[in-house]
Amino acid sequence: MTLPAYMVLLLLVGLLRLAEIRISRRNQRRLAAKGVAKIPEPHFRWMVLFHAGILVSAGVEVVFLHRPFLPYLAVAMGIVFLLANCLRWWVIQVMAVHWNVQVMASAGLGVIVAGPFRWVRHPNYTAVFVELIALPLIHTAWVTALVGAAIHCWILSRRLQIEESVLMSDHAYRAVMGSKPRFFPKLFQAAAKSSRDGLGRSA
Repeated sequence: MTLPAYMVLLLLVGLLRLAEIRISRRNQRRLAAKGVAKIPEPHFRWMVLFHAGILVSAGVEVVFLHRPFLPYLAVAMGIVFLLANCLRWWVIQVMAVHWNVQVMASAGLGVIVAGPFRWVRHPNYTAVFVELIALPLIHTAWVTALVGAAIHCWILSRRLQIEESVLMSDHAYRAVMGSKPRFFPKLFQAAAKSSRDGLGRSA
């Protein structure tokens, strides 16, 4: 029964994506009414296709390559997936009308510094990256997870070139958020650096 349940999960995630698009379009209309412009983004269509492709690829890999259901891996990745989604919806709630799946030059309406933005500039991208790896691995679709992670890094690098050029052009945003890390809090970075320094001294 694990295969039908996994297919239902993929379907639910797809429906959740459609709900997010509706929220995004509603926010776009509200921002446009306040004079906020949508920034042209040549790679956006590929981002949409990629997210849909992850869901299709995970299902196809599980069915046609007979990926096993490993309970311990499924539980671990299921928890990671849920935590990533909690972070995503926290971001959506905190950003309110600013939240969008496309790049909108809304920093002039105020800089968001609450919630996860206290520690990083792009918590949503952290959540999405973790989610895109965890979801396929719930049913051991490791090829989708690995290839998806690589493609996502490429797409995200293009998105950030555009988004950060817009954000950093706003003086208020740059002053408040410019020194914060992109994806992971400095606490994690400091711990990683301390660990590397310790390994270096022991060597």
